[in-house]
Amino acid sequence: MTEQRHAGLGIQAMPAEANDEHGELLKRRAIARRSKLLALIVLVLLGLGAGRTIFTRIASAKALEASTEEHAKTYVQTATPTAAGTQALALPGTLQGYVQAPISARSAGYLKRWTKDIGSRVQQGELLAEIETPEIDQQLSQAVAARQQTAASLELAQSTVTRWEGLRQKDVVSQQELDERRSAVTQGKANVAAADANVQRLRQLEGFKRVVAPFAGVITRRNVDVGDLIDGAGGAGGRPLFLLTQTDPLRVYVNVPQSYANLVKPGQQVIVTQSELRGQSFKGEVARTAASIDTATRTMQVEVTLPNKDGTLLPGAYVNVSLPLQAARTLLVPANALLFRAEGTSVASVDPQGHVQIKQVNVGRNLGQTVEVLDGVAPSDRLVLNPSDSIANGDVVAFAPEAQASGAKGAAKGSP
Repeated sequence: MTEQRHAGLGIQAMPAEANDEHGELLKRRAIARRSKLLALIVLVLLGLGAGRTIFTRIASAKALEASTEEHAKTYVQTATPTAAGTQALALPGTLQGYVQAPISARSAGYLKRWTKDIGSRVQQGELLAEIETPEIDQQLSQAVAARQQTAASLELAQSTVTRWEGLRQKDVVSQQELDERRSAVTQGKANVAAADANVQRLRQLEGFKRVVAPFAGVITRRNVDVGDLIDGAGGAGGRPLFLLTQTDPLRVYVNVPQSYANLVKPGQQVIVTQSELRGQSFKGEVARTAASIDTATRTMQVEVTLPNKDGTLLPGAYVNVSLPLQAARTLLVPANALLFRAEGTSVASVDPQGHVQIKQVNVGRNLGQTVEVLDGVAPSDRLVLNPSDSIANGDVVAFAPEAQASGAKGAAKGSP
């Protein structure tokens, strides 16, 4: 402000030195204020940074504690025992005729003709073949002649005894001579009986030159032809003339392992299938069992009777026999739930609070993925799958989330 203006306003002008000092003082005060403001801002920023650091450390500590607690939990998957239902045991078998017999000749000679070939269905008593037996025919003729000769000798002996009895009454001959004549009659009767038996034997033997079917069935093999020499001791060259098989019903023999032997009983229904007959199954019945275990194979032989009215199944075919076994009163647990320790086989059961309890069990049959448990567990027990070797009584575990989710889904499905 100039002196003129000061004068006009009535303000006394300050000296130049005082004016400079006053301006310097104002500058210093402004600098001091800015310095304080800047310091205050720095302090506020430092406080905010320190607070952020503290809050970050607290949050990290809480997160670390939660993570440590989460990782400290032992998560397990569990499963409950299930009741053992009806099982089907599939075994291989071979079809056999219910009756299968080789037809041989009893009379020796030459085959005159045969009337049935392979595949022919015959009835009981039907003619299969004829044999020429010239030797047997001659032997029969000779036996008949010998019998007639013996009968003539008997008649002569009887008439002689009649005459000698009359002479004995007149005391012409001795008693000894009469007894000798009576003995000749007795011997003659015995000779006639022997001759009759011989004639009957040869006639029956001659009757065997007609080979007939002993039962109804199918000719599955023919081993002779016209003109073959039949030796009478098993057919031609020791072979049977025919092989006759009864195809309705059929038999199937299967060998049941020892572990299932007690579950197979006569009268059980079975299902028989053949791979070549797709989509077809045949019902049979267990006729009988061997009721003993073969020490060589540790199996029990079982005979199955199979109706075959239509003749669809052929004897000798390879089939599969499905045996539905009776349901055992046991529980099934997963095989990976078992613990094998020095004190025996056991399982780890978990209560609703997550506490582990080790239970000793007695196992039965091993069915692969499951094992029969005879005692030691209840249907409501939750068993740990794949338990660690270090698991012990009182350990606290948590159920795996997927196990809980599946359990919740199962409960939801089971609820009305």
